[in-house]
Amino acid sequence: MSVGLLIVRLVLGLGFASHGAQKLFGWFGGPGIDAAGGFFEAVGFRPGKAFATAASLAEIAGGLLTALGLLGPIGPALMISVMIIAMLSVHRGKGFYAAGNGIEVPLLYALGALAIAVAGPGEYSLDAALGLHDLSSPRTAWVALAAAVVLAFVNLALRRPPAATPAPATR
Repeated sequence: MSVGLLIVRLVLGLGFASHGAQKLFGWFGGPGIDAAGGFFEAVGFRPGKAFATAASLAEIAGGLLTALGLLGPIGPALMISVMIIAMLSVHRGKGFYAAGNGIEVPLLYALGALAIAVAGPGEYSLDAALGLHDLSSPRTAWVALAAAVVLAFVNLALRRPPAATPAPATR
């Protein structure tokens, strides 16, 4: 079980952290913070660069904490929060599959993070090495997950979608 958790934590966590590094630093073929900020503006998060920076940092921190198995469910909770925001602001209404920019990828990240938060990081984690087992109690996991959902909806409430462009007048 712990080897399986280690593999999932590493793949999911490092993949997620690299997604944040794409936005923030332009690494791994990513857009960098200026382009990411422009995208965030376009989907209603203003100021775009500030929201893009916050999302990138949450992705990097959440991914690294998850990969390392450090601080119990905090890393997975950060991942879930960012993915809820992405699903509802960018991918909603575009179907399921990633090929159509649907919710497939953010949903898989969120569900993988949920599984790790509930299962705990396993024996091969920094939490285990540092004796921080109490951080992965079911109560702590559910509190962190609830906070992640609240944080996601607070961010979504701050969103100001772009005004609809009026249709040209016809004669």
